[in-house]
Amino acid sequence: MIKLIAGLGNPGPEYEQTRHNAGFWWVDEAARLLKVSLQMERGHYGLVARASVAGQSVWLVEPQTFMNLSGKSVASLARFFKITPEEVLVVHDELDLPPGEAKLKKGGGHAGHNGLRDIHGQLGSADYWRLRVGIGHPGNKNEVANWVLKKPSPDDRIAIAQALDRSLKALPQLIAGEMDKATALIHTSKPPRPKPPRPVATTPAAQAAEAGGAAPGSPPPSASD
Repeated sequence: MIKLIAGLGNPGPEYEQTRHNAGFWWVDEAARLLKVSLQMERGHYGLVARASVAGQSVWLVEPQTFMNLSGKSVASLARFFKITPEEVLVVHDELDLPPGEAKLKKGGGHAGHNGLRDIHGQLGSADYWRLRVGIGHPGNKNEVANWVLKKPSPDDRIAIAQALDRSLKALPQLIAGEMDKATALIHTSKPPRPKPPRPVATTPAAQAAEAGGAAPGSPPPSASD
């Protein structure tokens, strides 16, 4: 079961709509769905809310320490409530996924993401879950710092919002620890394949019916038909 969900971002109105705050966007909506309000908890260095799901407490947090020190808030809550790394889900922006995609994974490296880097160090483990929200890559590694701190284009923002909506549908499965079911929901980004068309009518009667007329050789319809 997931007991702590951390969305990563930077505090302040100047960062609110930037790509780096995709984790905040996700947790904001999760709080709305769980009918709880995030409140500043200075002892845990972040905006925090507690929800009750199936009799179990689930904590939501948006660290207010700026991205590079995200682990300070996450580890504080984890230690205080005795939450193991395997019970933590971190939602963050992902350069290596295009807008519109989201991926769930457990463990692994931080791939240069400074928020994850700090969480690794503060938790003393990489064995936590991550929900990676695609924001795309600028195409030049020297532009990454500016890219993540800028607003996405209108088309990219729509695509990111769609990925957030889709992944939030897996919130009950994520909290319950049903990660296979959650993965199936989150990773399904393409619309279902359309059903094959109905076969074309081949008999004269069927062809006439499709055309709205009578079959060859059949009597004309009466007024009562």
